[in-house]
Amino acid sequence: MADDPEETIGDGQPRLALILLFSVFVVATCGLIYELLAGTLASYLLGDSVTQFSTVIGTYLFAMGIGSWLSRYIREDELLAFVRVEVLLALVGGWLAAALFLLFPYVSDFRVALYGLVLLIGVFVGLEIPLLIRILRHRFALRELVSTVLTYDYVGALVASLLFPLLLVPRLGLIRTGFLFGLMNVAVAIALLLVLRRERRMRVELVAAVLSAITLVAGMAWAERIQRWSEVAFYNEPVIYAHSTSYQRIVLTRRGNDLRLYLNGNLQFSSRDEYRYHEALVWPVLGRVADPRHVLILGGGDGLAAREVLRDSRVGSVTLVDLDPAMTALFRNTPQLAALNAGSLTSPKLRVINADAFRWVRQERGAYDAVLIDFPDPTEFSLGKLYTESFYREVARLLKPDGVMTVQSTSPLVAPKSYWTVATTLEAAGLSARGYHVYVPSFGEWGFTMAAHRPIGDAVRLPANLRFLTPASERMMFDFAPDMARRATPVNRLDNQALVRSFSEEWAQYDG
Repeated sequence: MADDPEETIGDGQPRLALILLFSVFVVATCGLIYELLAGTLASYLLGDSVTQFSTVIGTYLFAMGIGSWLSRYIREDELLAFVRVEVLLALVGGWLAAALFLLFPYVSDFRVALYGLVLLIGVFVGLEIPLLIRILRHRFALRELVSTVLTYDYVGALVASLLFPLLLVPRLGLIRTGFLFGLMNVAVAIALLLVLRRERRMRVELVAAVLSAITLVAGMAWAERIQRWSEVAFYNEPVIYAHSTSYQRIVLTRRGNDLRLYLNGNLQFSSRDEYRYHEALVWPVLGRVADPRHVLILGGGDGLAAREVLRDSRVGSVTLVDLDPAMTALFRNTPQLAALNAGSLTSPKLRVINADAFRWVRQERGAYDAVLIDFPDPTEFSLGKLYTESFYREVARLLKPDGVMTVQSTSPLVAPKSYWTVATTLEAAGLSARGYHVYVPSFGEWGFTMAAHRPIGDAVRLPANLRFLTPASERMMFDFAPDMARRATPVNRLDNQALVRSFSEEWAQYDG
């Protein structure tokens, strides 16, 4: 092909120009979607969203720079080169999410696969804009060309950034989103090839583009099965339910009589021993409050903590604040799960509020006799904010002068620095703190931190019909062996998120 596309495209010139300009928009949208997919998947599979997004974005932009630099070596057939890049990008970018999910359970060093794919996609994306500018340079003045291309590029990026969290992930999920935007890339290639169909040497590219489109359509059709295959391999347990919400991936597995809940790949409970965890979370608090009429539960959308609270006849009302409405609906409306929580989420005493607890506590003006904080572990900063001094100060404001609260605080054996950071942070918020721990077979040694406006004593009143907790075993929970003993730790604040960093470091050593 000659260097000037106008010399060879004949009657297709207007259509070609329109397709090329529209392709700038598509290129920008697809490129950012692939970047968001990689960052989200890295956060989902590896934790610590800030670190994962930062490294993925940095790698991606670096690879784009490499692609832009390499574009100088494409001296002829720029349009043909652009078409080939689109077909290759459609395949690699479209299959990105599916490939990463499938590889994760089997690859020993997942980061090599992750950053290898990010580099490859970034190089392809980096090639696109320089090639488009060179292809269009004969139709526009340089100033007009650059401003037009950049305008379409930035608008496409805006569209992608809005669609991804608001529509694509909640409605399509990560895998189908990848396939959809791979199809958009290959559609650009096919449109260009059809306009240039007189060029015989592009027949191979047209066949490749069509075959790529077929694989992407097949991937979309099989997306749920691909997700299930990867999850079965990851959990090594039969998956009986899996659903991606706007906030998290909810997975339920069952092996025999053991039902397990996973959120974003992290175990939340096993039906075989969850009673140990929830009795330890609830009854040391209720047993130290003279009249727990009004109870607040932050987190606990499965209703299991609420089940224990509602067993206390002294309780008059329970307010449960959980972010994800899909979570509370699942455990309220599914008979098997409702049986597990004894129908707590349909109790007339219970009020469910689906909201961000960090914002909700700042607006709430009620007063509570007992507060139970049952959030997932601080694996990333969006969760770490729920373990900060500023959050605990707001919760302390809602706690009555003689009230007691407790916080699930990760393992004092595996992550002692992280565990005691919770106590240090509660004390920085003006509360007295006292740690305790319990052995839960599914989790190992697990810790909680009790807090109140006054010193917390040993006197506790427990019902006689609990499955695990007795006054004697309850006293033992406050004794820490030397390897779990308290140590100096920093305060977890919004501007430092020390807890997320220590949690990631300590659990990485344990998992490794």
